[in-house]
Amino acid sequence: MYFTNDKSNIYTMKYISNQLLPLVGLIMGLLLLSGCEPRESQTESEGTIEDHVTWLADDEREGRLAGTIQESESANYIADYFSQYGLIPAGDDGTYLQQFILEGPMPQMLNKENHISRNVVGLLEGSETPDQYIIVGAHYDSQGMGGAISMGSGSGESIHNGADDNASGTAGLLYLADHFTSETPEKSMLFVAFSGEEMGLLGSRHFVEHLIVDTENILAMINMDMIGRLNDGELTIFGTGTSDSWDDMIKSIEADSLNITKTPSGSGASDHRSFYERGIPVLHYFTGTHDDYHRASDTADKINYGGMEKVLTHVRQMLEKLNQKDASEMAFSESTDPRGSTFNFEGVTLGVLPDYSYSGIGFRIDGVREDEPGDLAGMREGDVIIAMGENEISDIYDYMDALENFKEGEEVIITVRRNGEEIDLEVRF
Repeated sequence: MYFTNDKSNIYTMKYISNQLLPLVGLIMGLLLLSGCEPRESQTESEGTIEDHVTWLADDEREGRLAGTIQESESANYIADYFSQYGLIPAGDDGTYLQQFILEGPMPQMLNKENHISRNVVGLLEGSETPDQYIIVGAHYDSQGMGGAISMGSGSGESIHNGADDNASGTAGLLYLADHFTSETPEKSMLFVAFSGEEMGLLGSRHFVEHLIVDTENILAMINMDMIGRLNDGELTIFGTGTSDSWDDMIKSIEADSLNITKTPSGSGASDHRSFYERGIPVLHYFTGTHDDYHRASDTADKINYGGMEKVLTHVRQMLEKLNQKDASEMAFSESTDPRGSTFNFEGVTLGVLPDYSYSGIGFRIDGVREDEPGDLAGMREGDVIIAMGENEISDIYDYMDALENFKEGEEVIITVRRNGEEIDLEVRF
């Protein structure tokens, strides 16, 4: 789950020279062909939720980093199941694969700049209103061998299996595709496994920029990212403020033993954000963060498969509710979540907007409010806070905890990383 970078440069192909284009075209063609043919060896499992998580999070996948052979193998695995379920190929040139080029700071940092990545797209045509669509998505890429994308300590590489993040969501996607192909819905459904999410939502942004259907005909996008660690029934559903219909729909679904927390924001830290920014209602199902997040310890044996079934039952019922609506009934609303603008505390604040999509070490600033302590100290958009006084900042939670240690009027040295350089800024709260 999550990382975004310079959005204006995500889709440009200016880095590819004319000399490389024929070779790139040849490789893309070969990969497109490879994505259409079922491989019995990759689909020999029974196709249960646990089977999918176990296969995707196996050491042989080496963390499914976008732009690698292991990511391509994983895409083929998903495409093979889409084919078995009878989904219509909705990628490039009559295949399930929609390919794009990895570009931006994170691909550069991970030595994957200009590598090919791919989304996997399958269409289930509706029986009554096929020109209206519900999009169901999950990202299948993970953190590879770690390195700069890891939250673990130490500089050595190790396989980041990404069982919860996000083999869990991908397994859920396959489960739902299997279910709805056996009970054809009235509306059409697009099942999309995104890649490049860990490098900045690259796959979902490419998909949205190249939508194969009109935006007004899309009822909503449902995203599953990290749904494998249900603990005490605690389920968070993000995006409930992106349509006035969501609250009533959630109330009408039997929650079973789930304790649901609704969060209005649609501009959060996963692929649903790409659709929210296009004006499409979204929901993101999430069972919470944990100590194994973006670490080598995120393995298949720690997944709560019974909990996943409960979450997926709720997602399935939500999709059934959506299937009964018309696209005109799902009016888009901008999020009203206060966390979309700045953190609000009873105590001190820097007055900065957090980049919820950042998954590197530290707390990345996505915006600075004028005349607030951060602005007066010289903080800029893109700065990554790595220390506040004696407090090391490794993520957004460290940042929130550190703020509680300071009082109004207190001065503190905050260290930020800016363009590869560490800078000390004197802040007065």
